[in-house]
This record gives sequence, C-alpha cells and structure tokens, in this order.
Amino acid sequence: METLFIFSSLEGKCILRSCKNGRSRRVWELTKPKFRSGAKKGEEQMKIICWVCLVFVLTKVGALSEEPQLSSARVVFQTNYGDIEFGFFPSVAPKTVDHIFKLVRLGCYNTNHFFRVDRGFVAQVADVAGGRSAPMNEEQRREAEKTIVGEFSNVKHVRGILSMGRYSDPDSAQSSFSMLLGDAPHLDRQYTIFGKVTKGDETLRKLEELPTRREGIFVMPKERITILSSYYYDTEMESCEKERGILKRRLAASAVEIERQRMKCFP
Repeated sequence: METLFIFSSLEGKCILRSCKNGRSRRVWELTKPKFRSGAKKGEEQMKIICWVCLVFVLTKVGALSEEPQLSSARVVFQTNYGDIEFGFFPSVAPKTVDHIFKLVRLGCYNTNHFFRVDRGFVAQVADVAGGRSAPMNEEQRREAEKTIVGEFSNVKHVRGILSMGRYSDPDSAQSSFSMLLGDAPHLDRQYTIFGKVTKGDETLRKLEELPTRREGIFVMPKERITILSSYYYDTEMESCEKERGILKRRLAASAVEIERQRMKCFP
C-alpha cells in the first residue's frame, strides 16, 4: 500500500512524499516563488501551489483505489476448515469467469482439494480432473478438460485475489487456481486474475497455520484440505428475495385484517 503525504516546509516549499513498505521518497516539490511586490502575493501563490498538490494527491489516491467491479454472483467453497466465499471480475476475464462458474454449477469442485498452501503466497486449488476424490460424469469431464486463453490485465496480485494456474503455455489454464495469501507483484500480467475472496479470510489464515512439506517448488499441506461441497448464489436475488418475503408477510397481515373487519361488519 502506498501512502501519500503533503506538507509545507518553513522555507516555503510544498513537498509531496510517498511512503511504501516503510520507505519514504520525495515525489514532487514546489518552491514558493519570491515576488518583489511583497510577501502577501507570495503567500497567495503558495496557497495555489498547495491546492495543486492536494488535487494531485486526490488523483493519485483515486487511481490507487480503483478496483474492478465484482458481479453479483458469489461462490462458496465449504472446506473441512471453514467456508471461503468469492466473487468474479467479468470485465477483466470474461472467458475465465464463464468457465470457472460453469465448473462450479456442474459441481466439479466438490471433493476436490487445496494441494498447495504456501504461507504469505498462495493457497492453490488442484485441477478437478485429478484432484477430486469422487469420479466425474461425462459433462463434468468435458468442461474440466477445456483450456482457457490467458486474459492478462493490470489488476494487481494482492491478498484475496483469485489467479488461474497454468503451465508454461499462457493459454493452458484449466480449473486450478490460486487464492493469494499476500502480495505477489512478480505474477502481475503473467497469470489471469478473475475474482477475489469476499468472505472467509479467517479460513485462509487457518490454512496458513497448517503443517506443510516441500515437494520441488511446491509447499504442500501434510493433511488434505478438502472442498466438501460448493454452492453459489446471487447477491441481487438475495436482496429481492428478502424484499419479497417482507411483502408477502405484509400482504398476509393485510388479508387477516380485512377478514377480521369483514367478520366484524358482516357477522
């Protein structure tokens, strides 16, 4: 996370500094010009300069805070260590989102597992073709064996981001993906980001505490982390259902009141 500070020095300078990862650097410096007509005009000029700096800060902060819009769909993985919910970025990786969401709807991730948990880096879901403990039907297998073209973007690999796994071929992604457990800028624009975790960070922290073993480049949990089941829902539909339920209760109460009044007026 980059933090920007703006302040004025005693020498009449307006300084903009950036602080990132404990290191501070000077981004911009403006010096108050000297005017022969007097100090008052110089002070007014300094105010203008500081306002310019402030606008620069707000613009910079706005750019840093930009994030792709999540769709209303949510997926929940129910693991033996707790639930993890995530959403999708269809504007960033539409083909990948369609593919993963179809795999979820077909139940392909049920009985699959996290084969890799590298603390501070990634928790990676195995390819469903080889990671499930239950056999797949023909429809599931056809979808699981599809490869998806790389949809690389400028979205950053930070904690909670979902990023597709692949081989050396950039268009070889199938069904394995990682949930980022920390910032990994070396993955940026190399792997397809398609969503982020929306709930369940406490579950991810539990996974990070599990004992692991190293096999080649992979850090793997000693115990199987099973995706017992999965389900999906729509946040917009959930809201509509709630409002519909309230309306039904109000209509039922109105019907009872109408019947009561009818019985009172027309016994």
